[in-house]
Amino acid sequence: MKAAVIYKSKSGYTKKYAEWISEAIGAKLYQGAEVKPENLKEFDTLIFGGGLYASGINGIKAIKKSINLYPTKNIIVFTTGASPGRKEEIDSVIKKNFTDQEQGVTKFFYLRGGFDYSKCSATDKLLMKMLEVILKNKKNLAPDERGMLNAYKTPMDFTKEENAKELIDYVKSL
Repeated sequence: MKAAVIYKSKSGYTKKYAEWISEAIGAKLYQGAEVKPENLKEFDTLIFGGGLYASGINGIKAIKKSINLYPTKNIIVFTTGASPGRKEEIDSVIKKNFTDQEQGVTKFFYLRGGFDYSKCSATDKLLMKMLEVILKNKKNLAPDERGMLNAYKTPMDFTKEENAKELIDYVKSL
């Protein structure tokens, strides 16, 4: 099996997982901007990683293009985010980003990443500021929301190499 790991990472969490996965399975590693979907013909398995931003996946256009270009390849998508990754939330993200046909040919994984407000772009900081205002004005915060508010001051990093074990085992089973 010849595999490639392609990732887009804004704050480093997705990159960290991509490096761990690539090393564990002996795959070629590409930063998303370095490769065009058309240049992935030589690989049997394509693993795409991108962070979640307002339920959208960073790099989604390249992922979808590759799914459509290579319907017979093993296509795996992993996303990273700060939330614990409850099944209903992840199912919603998949449904929002992929058609039923794309879901049928793609294996998905959620790997908990983190949040570091200081690493956000100006646009992301503006969006996050709006979320912060909404959360601060909310009467009864859920535990995840309280954690998010705390993360504005103290970065949180939930990345662990072991979080990628299920994905790595899946790829090795192909």
